[in-house]
Amino acid sequence: MYLWILLYFAMINLIGYIIMWRDKRAAQSIHWRISEKLIFQIALAGGAAGIYVGMRYFRHKTQKLRFKIGIPFLVVLNAGCLVGAILYLQR
Repeated sequence: MYLWILLYFAMINLIGYIIMWRDKRAAQSIHWRISEKLIFQIALAGGAAGIYVGMRYFRHKTQKLRFKIGIPFLVVLNAGCLVGAILYLQR
């Protein structure tokens, strides 16, 4: 059962990474942007690690205090939820 949880976290983090790539490209070419609210919603849903990696790799939103503090906090929160869920299911 916990394999599904790991698969979910892998997919949501891939989505988070792709969203950061897409928003960076949109910012460079002045196209439709992805809202910060949506980025944080995906991070809260478990995709914070993918968003964090995307932030660093694409150098996108790294100067915004909300992202500098919020995304690493959500990475820790997501990791705690993942570990908690797996431990709960293994008992």
